[in-house]
Amino acid sequence: MGKTIITYGTFDLFHIGHLKLLKRLKEMGDRLIVGVSTDEFNALKGKRTLIPYEQRAEIVGAIKYVDEVIPEKSWDQKIDDIRRLNVDVFAIGNDWAGKFDFLKEYCEVVYLERTKGISSSQLKNVLTSVSVSKEELLKAFEVLEQLKNDLA
Repeated sequence: MGKTIITYGTFDLFHIGHLKLLKRLKEMGDRLIVGVSTDEFNALKGKRTLIPYEQRAEIVGAIKYVDEVIPEKSWDQKIDDIRRLNVDVFAIGNDWAGKFDFLKEYCEVVYLERTKGISSSQLKNVLTSVSVSKEELLKAFEVLEQLKNDLA
């Protein structure tokens, strides 16, 4: 059997950075396992996702680089997953540098550079800044209607 790689993430608002990460991970070995954080685990971490777990897992599982998707339900499951799935390399973005060094006792640990200029957090911030309430939209339409009438 070849080299098995594992990574974990939320994968909310799937974007090109996610795809590039999964491609790079697959290039590191023969089998790529991705732990997708469940909605319940994200809630414990204080994160709110826009896309439900089942859909995020299905999206990640449909990527040609991914061989298996497992649910990430807790911080503590990584050692068990590494042992149970015969993982050779744990890899994750370098924004986590040093945080998973304790796994070096069980497998190689690699921190990869993130794709510059894109992140789910950045996308959520943009969406939040452009979101408007139903009332604000209705008021804007009223103003436009009044302008149209004034110009007629």
